[in-house]
Amino acid sequence: MSHTFTHALVTGGAGFIGSNLVKCLLNKGMSVTVIDNLSMGAKSSVDTRARFIEGDIRNEEDVRTALEGVDCVFHLAACVTIRASFDKFYDDADTNIMGTMMLLKCVDSANVRQFTFASSMAIYADSPTTAPVAESYTIDPQSPYGVGKLASEIIGKQILGQKGIPLSVVRYFNTYGPGQTLTPYVGVITIFINKLLKGEQPVIFGDGEQQRDFTHVDDIVSGTMATLAGPPGTYNLGTGKASSVNDIASMLIAHINPDITPLYAAEQVGELKISIADILKAQNNLNYSPSHDIASDIKSVIEHIKTR
Repeated sequence: MSHTFTHALVTGGAGFIGSNLVKCLLNKGMSVTVIDNLSMGAKSSVDTRARFIEGDIRNEEDVRTALEGVDCVFHLAACVTIRASFDKFYDDADTNIMGTMMLLKCVDSANVRQFTFASSMAIYADSPTTAPVAESYTIDPQSPYGVGKLASEIIGKQILGQKGIPLSVVRYFNTYGPGQTLTPYVGVITIFINKLLKGEQPVIFGDGEQQRDFTHVDDIVSGTMATLAGPPGTYNLGTGKASSVNDIASMLIAHINPDITPLYAAEQVGELKISIADILKAQNNLNYSPSHDIASDIKSVIEHIKTR
């Protein structure tokens, strides 16, 4: 890690991935400022060593306060739900696009020397096979959420390019791990575990043969942090390995309650059928090396949810 960076801003730093990133940056000896409106995250998730601002990335005063003394930015704050982005498309775009615009407006190249933006696999077109997709794969977002992430990537490149601030875009694939907030929309593993622990049937949308690249939050965080030392660019962060939703359900049922069978419901609009990351570019440029495997990690995630 480059030691030229001393103070990071993490937007959305009270969220699942953000709070883990904050901890790792602090453990590297950096100062960290967090801005979060706590719409999804919890203040209790934020490491007490960080400077915490309860504020909104759409509010110029909040953003300027958050940027004080900062030399690198990790922009994770977002509405992160594909399905709900149809019903709440205005709020989704307001936060994900206009929030990003406010950050780009306020960031100053005299201070900030690195900007890392958390994007998503939701910007890609559906894949016909489980062959991993590279960063050059067809861009065709299937949801308002994906459109917002793509818009932020493009405008981010233009504005930061003009300002002379290096940009790294990290496209996250399905992230799982201990500490994920339970919502009806995000984190199929967390949703399934909570259902099964209550003795309820997990609900699978469609035939369950959707193929996903489930990536542990620790690997996502290490890849995100690596952008401080690696060359600017656009990087997929995943594992390169496919698991179907049926596979995940079977694995969790076997661990928690073998007597339960899943329920099947109608396919959901806007969700990709197959999306697996080609991570060669991140491996080559960021020394990214995912070390977690879902089959061996699932027990610790179950235990963590049980204790909560």
